Amino acid sequence: MYSVIATTNPTIDRITGKLSDQSLLFRYTIKLVLLVSFSELILYRLVSRLGMHLSKLAQEHEWIIPTFTALTQIGQWLLNVVAILLFLALSVAGINRMAGRGFTGSNMIVIPCVALLLLLTVGFLLVPPAFLGSAIYNLVALVALICLIVEYLSTHTEWSHRAMGITYLLGVGGWLYYQIMSTIYSFIGTVAAPPLVYEAHRGGEGLLVLSSILVMWAYGQGVSFRTRNQRQRRRAIWFWATSVSVFTVMLFLDYLLHRYDAGMASNIRKAADGIGWIFQFGMGYTFFLPFAFYLTGLLCWSYTVIKLLNMGRLAGYGLGLMFIAGYALLYSNLTLMVVLGAMLLTMDRQQRDTPEPASATNTPMVSTPDSLAGGHI
Repeated sequence: MYSVIATTNPTIDRITGKLSDQSLLFRYTIKLVLLVSFSELILYRLVSRLGMHLSKLAQEHEWIIPTFTALTQIGQWLLNVVAILLFLALSVAGINRMAGRGFTGSNMIVIPCVALLLLLTVGFLLVPPAFLGSAIYNLVALVALICLIVEYLSTHTEWSHRAMGITYLLGVGGWLYYQIMSTIYSFIGTVAAPPLVYEAHRGGEGLLVLSSILVMWAYGQGVSFRTRNQRQRRRAIWFWATSVSVFTVMLFLDYLLHRYDAGMASNIRKAADGIGWIFQFGMGYTFFLPFAFYLTGLLCWSYTVIKLLNMGRLAGYGLGLMFIAGYALLYSNLTLMVVLGAMLLTMDRQQRDTPEPASATNTPMVSTPDSLAGGHI
């Protein structure tokens, strides 16, 4: 009997879907979408709201009103630029999905939903959406997001990735449910409150904040205690010790300031309310949770996104867009931003590659004339 020895081929995990793997048009479009979206967030949704709180100061300084007016106009212009870039990016991403997979699987739902969202967005420019149109738009967006996150969960088996994806879907789903049900009840003219809309709204915000924290667990590697590298372990100890200390101080800051100086605590509380008002109108956060949770989410998200962007990972661009859009998707371009971010997130995954097998040799290691069954092999 001649035995054939087959060499085992180890599998290699590599990240696929890096931005450098995409076409030139898609690469620059995604980069511009992220850059312009972030600029629009700062100039239009945040800074323009800040000008409303400077009315007394504007009476003393004449330059304040024209400056904030110019910044607001630039922000409005960027809002239109973002919409154009989102149309281009979603179209190219949809074409790439069709070319790579065909009209099968999740594409049978995702592609029609994205196409319908783009058509409805153009239609709403010509005819402002009524109650029913807004409900349909949000419902289509919710279906597309569910399909994309389910696809993400099916290709990312780590608990950290799945926890982040599920909490994000439930978070933004809470807002979309609130919008859909409120719009439908207004359309049919009933005065009764829709079921669980306020609970969904509050719960969705909390889950989105939790998701922004879990982003670091899923993608922000390098600050783990499990490493054998002593330098990385010491860095992790310092990082987590500092983070926990800052979080604890922020959590009890109001109480500590009130014990130290009640007047100072009152002034800081008013300033915090003003900042919260700006973010509420700019991103939809109501800040019903302690401020420490929102700050922690912002720091975890920022660290992870910057790290992923430096690595050229599509997940960095996807997570950036998904959280820049905020919680309250008040504009259609914010909804498209979230959908595009989820599509980019599904494109960033690990693929197990098997190297080319070594040539098998038929050299007999053990030569016996008969097999155990009595025949020859």
